[in-house]
Amino acid sequence: MLAVASLSLNAMAQEDPTEKYSVSTNSFWSNWFIQGNVNWNSFYYGGVNKFGSTPFNKFPLGSKPDGSEGHPTSLGFSVAIGKWFTPGLGLRTKANALWLSKAFDSKSDKYVALNEQALFNLHNLLGGYDEDRFWNFIPYAGAGVARNFDAKANSFVLSAGILNTFKVGKKLFLNLDLGYYSYDKAFVGGLDGGIRPAARFNQLSLEVGVTYNLGKGTWNKTPDVDAIKALSQGQIDALNAQLTDAQSENARLKDLLANQQKEVAQTTAMVAAGKTVTKVVAAPVSVFFNINKAKIASKKDLQNVSELAKVAKENNSKIVVTGYADSKTGSAEYNQKLSEKRANTVVAELVKMGVDRNNIEVVAAGGVKTLSPISYNRRATVEIK
Repeated sequence: MLAVASLSLNAMAQEDPTEKYSVSTNSFWSNWFIQGNVNWNSFYYGGVNKFGSTPFNKFPLGSKPDGSEGHPTSLGFSVAIGKWFTPGLGLRTKANALWLSKAFDSKSDKYVALNEQALFNLHNLLGGYDEDRFWNFIPYAGAGVARNFDAKANSFVLSAGILNTFKVGKKLFLNLDLGYYSYDKAFVGGLDGGIRPAARFNQLSLEVGVTYNLGKGTWNKTPDVDAIKALSQGQIDALNAQLTDAQSENARLKDLLANQQKEVAQTTAMVAAGKTVTKVVAAPVSVFFNINKAKIASKKDLQNVSELAKVAKENNSKIVVTGYADSKTGSAEYNQKLSEKRANTVVAELVKMGVDRNNIEVVAAGGVKTLSPISYNRRATVEIK
């Protein structure tokens, strides 16, 4: 059965389009589960009762009309607690309790078996982990001890079987478990007359119940370390590129500012000497603002504006004030109004410096991305027309 199931599951895994992936090992307190089942059981003595005969024969041993041996049957229950260490490998501790009422002629037997069992989820081992899978096929094998309270006998127990779980909720599964248990031949004590069986005492069990996952019952995908390294390196490269651009832009603005100061000084000297000024400043003077603000970020920016205003007054020149916003922040409509507010803020400063308002032209350029980094676009420029 296991060989056929393995071939079948392997074929299913090859046809399953779901991407397989490795998973991370969870903490010790993750992936625990509890189970509760009711079971139906049939019993055999190896060498006396053959497994080929029907397990539904409920006649007690030695009580069939033809004198042959029957198979005692009984209802019982089991509980278990376990943990999955990987999606395919787990352990559970399982306790079975049975009451065999007059199963062995006039005898009654009450016993409890405690088994430690290794679980092998073939669906996850062969088909890859899938937390949404409806059916899981889980063979198991284990060993344990049992106590017959009526016969006052103990036994070492071997167990094996197939557990099928069917998902009905995030944490809840239905169980269908077919198990086999083998006990020492002296486990049931002597039959009536003191005769003990000549071979091991065997049990077939069919169980129906539920499994409930405790705490975290799923598995996380293992991080792709190479992809993370590549992503991190890409982010570092991007930051380095932005830093280089910012440094280049800072250098350009410093040169621009130095040239403006030089030209303003030259123009002032020419005016003082009574010479005609034909060209005052070749480049505009910038006044910068903080994000979403129309208040000048630094009053130092007004020093160059003051020099330019002085030249414009002495020559009765027209001044153009252009307001800007960065295009990556806010809507186009909002940035249009913000750029206008910034321009009017600078206009108010020029008027305070004595420039005739009628000689000032206001332009609102809206959101732009002409300078890098983007914060350099939060400004207003002043130039002589």
